[in-house]
Amino acid sequence: MKILKPLMTVLVMISLLNVNAQDEKRFKIHTIAFYNLENLFDTINDPLKNDEASPIMEMKGGRAEVYKKKVKNMARVIADIGADMANNSPAVIGICEIENRDVIEDVVNDPLLLAKDYGIIHYESPDGRGIDVALLYQKALFKPINTSSHELVIYDDESRKKINTRDQLLVSGELDGDLIHVIVNHWPSRRGGEARSRPKRVAAAKLNKRMIDSLQSINPYAKILVMGDLNDDPTNESVKKVLKAKKDQKKVPFKGIYNPYERMFTDKGWGTTAYRDALSLFDQIMMTKPLLEDDYSSFRYWKAGIYNPVYLFNKRGRYEGYPLRSFADGGFTDGFSDHFPVYIYLIKEVKENTEEEPSKG
Repeated sequence: MKILKPLMTVLVMISLLNVNAQDEKRFKIHTIAFYNLENLFDTINDPLKNDEASPIMEMKGGRAEVYKKKVKNMARVIADIGADMANNSPAVIGICEIENRDVIEDVVNDPLLLAKDYGIIHYESPDGRGIDVALLYQKALFKPINTSSHELVIYDDESRKKINTRDQLLVSGELDGDLIHVIVNHWPSRRGGEARSRPKRVAAAKLNKRMIDSLQSINPYAKILVMGDLNDDPTNESVKKVLKAKKDQKKVPFKGIYNPYERMFTDKGWGTTAYRDALSLFDQIMMTKPLLEDDYSSFRYWKAGIYNPVYLFNKRGRYEGYPLRSFADGGFTDGFSDHFPVYIYLIKEVKENTEEEPSKG
């Protein structure tokens, strides 16, 4: 006899839905997340990449053991994101700073994640450091329909030579029957200074905007999620002027974009990474207006967060309170990443007397 796992539901604040206080509604909930895995490289020298400059390859010895610990640590974090609310790891999670498909497979095949049966969507990028972006999805919850990789064409200011950087990943698929589109990003770094490198991230945002416009030309009500390590804060030009992301979800226009992380950054002073005593909120998840509607018969945005439990923090020293990164001073710290993950919850009302397939937990 087949034993069905209980349907994952959550009781949402009554005030959120503006219903009578006597009403009680049940909601299915899924976590959507993004995580920069900080230099997840294997120990094999790839002659086609500059992977010998990665922290693990620069170590004098013990690489195999360090790699195993790094993979285990990444799997632990992914398994934990959203688990307290959804009773499950993310249904969909974008990742970056990974070397190749092999390292992703090692993560999803870790005992902490193996039962989740994650699928992988990954394309090799021309990035000079050999790092890529990818999307993981629980096969029982998300069904990819179309995937594509989009090249970001940018040039060096002085030499005018083409800069090889990360492609942008677009995945369209059904989350428990709802069509959503996910764009996974890792925009160019601030190497050389914020002002000098700014045009590169503006170009990355413009590529995102073209992808969003294309999706909305097909369906103006497309549910689109933009996620990634943008190397820009929610208030920078790339996000505010190019994507025109709004801080207040009530002011998002038709075909507009909402960024829940701007308020966290400007009003609360929160961040996902730190450098030279400055806190930045580079990791973000944004969404188009159809995910903000009040009709919960299909999946809608509920709330966003930064996943920063105590075990992801530095506990002492100069960098107390910063993310506990994996590599520092030429060695492995047994840490996790120099970025905290970010996540949002999508919820859908479960009607009484309606048969729902139980979510895989």
